[in-house]
Amino acid sequence: MSNAGLLVIGSGPAGVAAAEAYRARQADHAVRILTADTDPPYQRPPLSKDFLRGDTDDSAMEISRPFETILKAQVDEIDVGQRVVTASGLRYEYDRLIIASGASPQPLPVPGGEKALSLRSFDHATRLRDAATSAKTAVVIGAGFIGCEAAASLAIRGLSVTLIAPDEVPQRKRLGEDAGVRLRRLVEATGARFAGNARVASIGDGTVQLEDGTTVAADLVLAATGVKPNAALAESAGITLQNGRIPVGPDMRTAVDGVWAAGDVAFAVNVDAGRALAVEHWGDAMDQGEVAGSSAAGDEAKWTGVPGFWTTIGDTDVKYHAWGDGYQNSRLIERDGGFTVWYESDGAVVGVLTCNADDDYEAGEELITAGKPPPVDMSQ
Repeated sequence: MSNAGLLVIGSGPAGVAAAEAYRARQADHAVRILTADTDPPYQRPPLSKDFLRGDTDDSAMEISRPFETILKAQVDEIDVGQRVVTASGLRYEYDRLIIASGASPQPLPVPGGEKALSLRSFDHATRLRDAATSAKTAVVIGAGFIGCEAAASLAIRGLSVTLIAPDEVPQRKRLGEDAGVRLRRLVEATGARFAGNARVASIGDGTVQLEDGTTVAADLVLAATGVKPNAALAESAGITLQNGRIPVGPDMRTAVDGVWAAGDVAFAVNVDAGRALAVEHWGDAMDQGEVAGSSAAGDEAKWTGVPGFWTTIGDTDVKYHAWGDGYQNSRLIERDGGFTVWYESDGAVVGVLTCNADDDYEAGEELITAGKPPPVDMSQ
């Protein structure tokens, strides 16, 4: 091994966790992160909540171990044969490479779509918050968790907000009708208006035109319509993608010698699931990054545990554990001040969504891991 050390592409949770895990095991090796971002590593979850509401300006990520972060370094090429990465015209050698390049928002494919703001980076969040300062009306397009969080935060700021989605309720395909109804109620409780069964035709100056001819006033427009993994460079380097992501084993190792991948860009085998999963959750990106960094440093490490996350819509927390690759049946159970939705396939729990039902959330993780039946009758 040369003295080139570890090179990480990406300064999100996977990249930072990988750098710290490697540094903890190889204290004398060089550890560098290349990132196209203009800001030092930051927490993304607050951007659609506390930061957007103006409750905090602090989103910096805590760094426990030293490494070098090179900002504004747009990666141009990965040469796995020479073990060199070219970024912004400069060459960086490596002994071990971890690709944690994350994902990017997709442009809104309608006339005027370029006028819509995004919410992925700290810079995006700053622009959105600045725009909200002088705006009176806002349209949020897309009712995934980021869309629901942002719509609620903008409404709490006092804007007249319309959340536009193609289905009758948020995330109907992913979480089911009953869960979607509850998410819609949480969004509406903040004062935002939910417009389901609606599609955007175009974005004008101060307006959003829907396909049914309806015009909605919008001093600002946020497109929360999904992301695409940043895997093109890996593919150009000779890595065969799977489902648009970089396939890796439970140790985050790719099929190319000396290269690992983690986070949104990875299609990783989870030991407990017994199969590869695509996840886009902050905590799981950190877990995968730690595995990648540990493995690259020579330790035995594998990705285990059920993927999951928390979201806050208004002042209400919703928690979710799931393998994330579908379910056959679901059932909502009322809880005191909240609810639980159980998801089942082939007689085993594969997911749980909870609101003010922490006992179910914790029990759900154990049931999912063990592949046990749901604790409720799913036929009702």
